[in-house]
Amino acid sequence: MVAHLTRLLLLLQGLVAFAIALAAHSRLHLGWPLAIIFGAGIILLVRMTITANNFFIARHYCGRLAEEVSLPWSEWLRLYLEEFKSTMYCSSWAMPFLAFSARPAFDPASLPVLLIHGYGCNSGYWHGMSKALTAAHITHHAINLEPVFGDIDDYIPPLRAAVNALCEETGHEKVILVAHSMGGLAARAYLRAEGETRIAKVITLGSPHQGTGLAKFGIGQNSRQMRWTGKAHEGQASDWLCRLQASGDAQRRACFVSIYSLHDNIIAPPTSSILAGAKNIAFPAIGHVALAYAPEIHECVIREILATDAAMESI
Repeated sequence: MVAHLTRLLLLLQGLVAFAIALAAHSRLHLGWPLAIIFGAGIILLVRMTITANNFFIARHYCGRLAEEVSLPWSEWLRLYLEEFKSTMYCSSWAMPFLAFSARPAFDPASLPVLLIHGYGCNSGYWHGMSKALTAAHITHHAINLEPVFGDIDDYIPPLRAAVNALCEETGHEKVILVAHSMGGLAARAYLRAEGETRIAKVITLGSPHQGTGLAKFGIGQNSRQMRWTGKAHEGQASDWLCRLQASGDAQRRACFVSIYSLHDNIIAPPTSSILAGAKNIAFPAIGHVALAYAPEIHECVIREILATDAAMESI
């Protein structure tokens, strides 16, 4: 569904850009090449503004925390441009055209991995991570969570089916979950319902374990479940998140690794990604979408995957 929606959005953007170009040609008397560049530039400017606005809103919810992890303007600019590039690539190419379900490794180097995308995305989001996993000889499957704006608890049955299928196809009793953003909450909901019998480790990337203020601008039940109200030091997670937090035990949290950015432009405050009892790993100056495209994150995820195998072999 997300692939069709993103293709439709691309078509609409193209039509709007052409309409602007037509107006520029007829009213401003611009030549067609310049008019087309002008129309496309307006669309690009709007998309750049949306990404910039996310950073400004996130900073508001961070409160005093924003000063504690401040960056020079040159680094903020680099961070913004990298996030914009990742957003453009993901929404305009990877999600519309590169969705996938399974990529087996011919000489597997680890336990198999199930990739779980975040809010409003599909398996195409993982294209960059998939290339890194393939290069590391790690078998991985990916799931599309639907309905797109549904209840996070409704993702438990398809996750159960995906985990069981991955175990059956690879012959392993356990798998590793790698989840981005809301996908990390879906993974936690799955473990609450199913336990960790088939799960060796859960690696989350930029997941709002305590909620995010930007969820108030989303739609759907899953958006409401992810909400954080207030600033970093004085906020409150949603009732659903509080119940999820209360359901975890020490043994279950010990199999989690939460990787997050100190300058996330969607998870605000970024400390929301810290999961008590888990291994928490912070990176500076990486945007939310860029988490699955940054080489340093690829290296960290693969290191954690391979460490899982080494730990299991020593038991």
